[in-house]
Amino acid sequence: MERHPQYVRSSPPWRLALQAARARTRVSLSPVTLLYAFGALIVVGAAVLCLPASSAAGVRTSFLDALFTAASAVCVTGLVVVDTGTHWSPFGQAVVLLLIQVGGFGFMTSATLLLLAFGRRIGLRERLLIGDTIGSTAPGDLLSLVRKMALFTFVAEALGALVLLSRYVRLVDLSQGAWLSVFHSISAFNNAGFDINGGFVSLVPQRDDPFIVGTILVLLVVGGLSYVVVANVAHERRLSRLTVDTKLVLVTSGVLLTLGFVAFLVAENGNDATIGSLPVSQKLLCALFQSATPRTAGFTTVNIASMHDYTLLFTMFLMFVGGAAGSTAGGIKVNTFGLLATTVVSTLHGREVAEAFGRRFTTGHVFRALSVVLLALAFVGCAVVTLAITEDADVLSAAFEAVSAFGTVGLSMGITPALSIAGRITIIVTMFVGRLGPLYVALALVQRQKPKDYYYPVESVRIG
Repeated sequence: MERHPQYVRSSPPWRLALQAARARTRVSLSPVTLLYAFGALIVVGAAVLCLPASSAAGVRTSFLDALFTAASAVCVTGLVVVDTGTHWSPFGQAVVLLLIQVGGFGFMTSATLLLLAFGRRIGLRERLLIGDTIGSTAPGDLLSLVRKMALFTFVAEALGALVLLSRYVRLVDLSQGAWLSVFHSISAFNNAGFDINGGFVSLVPQRDDPFIVGTILVLLVVGGLSYVVVANVAHERRLSRLTVDTKLVLVTSGVLLTLGFVAFLVAENGNDATIGSLPVSQKLLCALFQSATPRTAGFTTVNIASMHDYTLLFTMFLMFVGGAAGSTAGGIKVNTFGLLATTVVSTLHGREVAEAFGRRFTTGHVFRALSVVLLALAFVGCAVVTLAITEDADVLSAAFEAVSAFGTVGLSMGITPALSIAGRITIIVTMFVGRLGPLYVALALVQRQKPKDYYYPVESVRIG
């Protein structure tokens, strides 16, 4: 029986006020919000790193050096103008590590967790926007997915730290070994490339230790695959049941890793300045590591400046491609490269649409991939020209530095600490654009995509 309106109990005033407050605090996430948030995080990190407590000498660090370090950490790049292991105090290193963690996990997912923690609501538009960046097509499962991503990140980093600790305790005391393990595990999983070994040497002193090198190699590869891919593999366990996106990432990553391994081993086998004088086992380990680290990891087991020019050029290609979308890696992403590669193969076979693994891709996806790649090439070209003008370095060194910054890799031919003010600002901007640029462009294209109910007449254009 329906109740009379005068007997229906109205909501108490405090509940109405709470509902109104929640409505006012609802946050709208957009590509512009992403830019502002990353920029603000970098500036705040730089301000903290400027403090005397952040440096090992107890003196203030110049704002430009602190800004460069903060930008490199938030963008999980690894390029540095001061040595992380000797310049920064334990507090400063902890600040750098925190910036790496937030930047690597991704602001979109970090913002989602913060909103959940404060009890704020996330609308359908925000769910779709965040889901597009991490590979989720089901907005209802987005929040659960983000929680699983966070758990996956922390578990992987903790396991990596424990494995590294079991080795480091044999080399140094327990407290120092624990800090080395935690720092390098988080840096490796987030593909940041920061190390605290001192002397800008990265992992060169440990390249004969397969335990340390192998653990970091596994961490950076897993971090560069993304949780979505790892979860899909763990859940399905059969190649035929994997999603096309997962297959594309795994196949493209496997091909690039194999090509990098073979190319580095063949090109540098006779170079005594890199791996020429090493035993066969160390050559194989270094070649495998150097094929994986350009996927935006930034660690190295050889002196990059001593490599042959053709090896450097192939490394630049790997850095430009990067890792998987939604992962801690940078670059244009293997998804984008794989999609364009399948488009080329389909064209050569005379097909009208791009196809792979028994599925076809929409024209919109191909257009978006082309836009990301062409805009990335245009920006990298501008950065190379700027560095060639402002720095006393050859074009190859300038190009390598620019591609490393844009791909958020962190590998360097040694010119980073000697960069001029203009050069440092150029690299800061390049790292920032490299970390957010492809994502920003993809999101902007998704937001502006509108279906058309009409089409222009077809006209042919000469090609070739």
